[in-house]
Amino acid sequence: MQYSNSVRPKKSFGQHFLTDLRIAENIADTLPTDAVNVIEVGPGTGVLTRFLLKKNINLKVVEIDRDSIAYLKNCFPELEGRIVEKDFLKLDLSELFSDPFMVIGNYPYNISSQIFFKVLENKEKIPLCSGMIQKEMAERIASPPGKKAYGIISVLLQAWYEIEYLFTVDEQVFDPPPKVKSAVVRLRRNSRESLGCDERLFKTIVKTTFNQRRKTLRNSLKSLLGKDCACFQLPLFDKRPEQLSVEEFIALTNLVADLSGSKT
Repeated sequence: MQYSNSVRPKKSFGQHFLTDLRIAENIADTLPTDAVNVIEVGPGTGVLTRFLLKKNINLKVVEIDRDSIAYLKNCFPELEGRIVEKDFLKLDLSELFSDPFMVIGNYPYNISSQIFFKVLENKEKIPLCSGMIQKEMAERIASPPGKKAYGIISVLLQAWYEIEYLFTVDEQVFDPPPKVKSAVVRLRRNSRESLGCDERLFKTIVKTTFNQRRKTLRNSLKSLLGKDCACFQLPLFDKRPEQLSVEEFIALTNLVADLSGSKT
């Protein structure tokens, strides 16, 4: 079974259907051999699904496109009862599995960051997330400190997941070909059980500083600490946000919490 012209990719869903079966199989193989419960996001015409179905896993697929749903039901009868006809971003994932589960997919470019934030919201139940996204996004989430690509999503994801940039995918293996290259990444849950700081304040500081990433911490954090805070004399505040590791952001969060009296 090859890619079917009966299902046309829809720009509104950010669809670029993968046509290279070898790449699809490689993506499926990013799952560990001990995978049990797996959610595939946006199966489309089932190019990745066919390889997932060969694995000894409890698979459920989440698809919003009615044309794709009809195609999947017709071509993959083994998916009977396993197609979730909903928007992944609006789905309560606990409805699909009560036990931990992994997430995989050829993710729509236009919602890939939202998918990763959804994974973060469910981090205690998702030990692994892998799949294909826009190359630029892959470089961002995997970037170490000190690089231009390092930003908000890099810090927030790396606080909870070890991120691997696995391989790059050219434009020509999609229908329609995207204007950019793609990449396959894998996120493995790290051993962290707690940030060791106020998590809401941590997110606020990360977003506040990166939204003014050209400024030093001294300037970007005036809105939180006031312009005359004595702590601004510390060398830490000479830095810009892209220079801070996750651990340094945690330490900064605790310092801000102590100074503002908001530490819990």
